[in-house]
Amino acid sequence: MSAPLDPRHEELTAHDSPLFASLPGDLSISFEFFPPKTEKMEEKLWDTVEQLKPLDPSFVSVTYGAGGSTRERTHATVARIISEAGLPAAAHLTCVDASKAEIREVAEQYWEAGVRHIVALRGDAGEPGAPFVPHPEGYRNAAELVAGLKQIADFEISVAAYPEVHPDAASAEADIDNLKRKLDAGASRAITQFFFSAETFFRFRDALAQRGIEAPVVPGILPVTNVAQARKFAGACGAAIPDWMDGLFEGLDERPAARQLVAATIAAELSRRLYAGGVRDFHFYTLNRPELSYAICHLLGRRPKGGAA
Repeated sequence: MSAPLDPRHEELTAHDSPLFASLPGDLSISFEFFPPKTEKMEEKLWDTVEQLKPLDPSFVSVTYGAGGSTRERTHATVARIISEAGLPAAAHLTCVDASKAEIREVAEQYWEAGVRHIVALRGDAGEPGAPFVPHPEGYRNAAELVAGLKQIADFEISVAAYPEVHPDAASAEADIDNLKRKLDAGASRAITQFFFSAETFFRFRDALAQRGIEAPVVPGILPVTNVAQARKFAGACGAAIPDWMDGLFEGLDERPAARQLVAATIAAELSRRLYAGGVRDFHFYTLNRPELSYAICHLLGRRPKGGAA
C-alpha cells in the first residue's frame, strides 16, 4: 500500500488540483446495514453485502432495535454475514427494554455465532423527545453496557460519538465526559453520528484531543437521498441539516437517478475534505444502498481487493 501523502501536499491538492485525482486508497472503511424486515428487503441486503464485500471493509455492522423480532433479525443477519459472506461483522446492542440478564443472553449468543465486535449504544426511547427510561433491571447508559459486555466476553467494542452534541446532553462538555466514560469502560473506538461539514468533525476532534482522548474517532458518513428522512434521523441524534441541502435536492422527487448523483457528490466532497484533514478511517451508513458508498470509496481511491472489477 502506498505511503500516506504529505499533509501540505494534501492541502494544496484539495485547493488547486482535481479533488479525486490519484488518491492511493489508503483507507480503512466500514459499512453499516440494517436487518431486513421482509424477503424482498433480505434480497436487497444481500445484494448490498455482495457489492461492498470486494472493497475489503475492516468490518460491517448491523443495527438493532428493542423487541424480540428485531433482535432475532439482527442476530440472523450478523450470523449469516459471518458464515456466508466471510466478513467481520459487528452487532449493535442497546440498553432499551432489556435486563442485564437478557443482554448477557444475547451477547453470549453473538459470541457463539462468531461475533467478536459489538457496537454498544444506550438507545432511544422511541418517540422523538421522549426521555430514556432504563429497564429496572438493566443498564442505565452505554458506559455501564460497555463495562458489562467486557465482563461477559473479550469483545471489541465501538461506541457512538456526537460531533454536534446529543440532544439529551446538558452541554458539549458533558457529552464529551460521557464519551470518555464509555471509552474508559473498555470501548476501543467511537463512531460519530453523521454530519455534513468537515469543520464540524475537525472541531470535535480537537475538543477530544484537548480532553486527552486518544482513542480512534471514526467519522460516520450518510449519503442522503431523502432530505425529509435525514431530517428525522438528525432530530434523534442532534445533527444539523444545512439549508443548502434542501436546495440541492429541490425538483428531484421524481428523478431518483439524479438524486443519487447529487447524494454521492455531497458525501464524496465531505469525505474528500476529511481526507485532506488527515482522516483515513470512514464508516458509511449505507441504508442498504450499496451504489453510493461504493462510488464514494472509489473516488477516494479504494479499489476491490486484488484489483477485480
